[in-house]
Amino acid sequence: MFLSTFEKQLDSKRRIVVPQEFRAAVSGMFDGIFCFPSIEADCLEAGGKALFDRYMGVIEEMPFGDPLRSALETSVLGGMAKLSFDTAGRITFPDQLCEMCGLTDWVTVVGMGERFQIWSREAFQAHRAVQRDLAREGLAALRAQQRAAQIAAGKLGGAS
Repeated sequence: MFLSTFEKQLDSKRRIVVPQEFRAAVSGMFDGIFCFPSIEADCLEAGGKALFDRYMGVIEEMPFGDPLRSALETSVLGGMAKLSFDTAGRITFPDQLCEMCGLTDWVTVVGMGERFQIWSREAFQAHRAVQRDLAREGLAALRAQQRAAQIAAGKLGGAS
């Protein structure tokens, strides 16, 4: 599981040191990560074989030739890079991935459970503020729904 947030400096060869906890979480099939441009945000998405298998499972559920399947194959599989760790625990990003997501100097590595994202530091700061607001609003709405359901259940339970 990928947890926490780390700031890392991208060196002149487009390398970062992947946090030790993240390297341990992906150990297995090969000594590295699967990485591709995120579908949901302007960042990179990364993880181990479990993340790759999850996307493959979603893709394979759709019939061959389905437009959504084709879009996912193009976006995920077509954009994917297998990035191996060097002896210092670093990965080297292809130029194309750095350019797509604006990765130039400092990056933010964000654990998200079964996956992690790699953002330009500035882009993540803006994204985090928006996500915190969405989380607050969503949690407040969820709590209101739960209270309404409890009240309705109490009224229904008392009526019998």
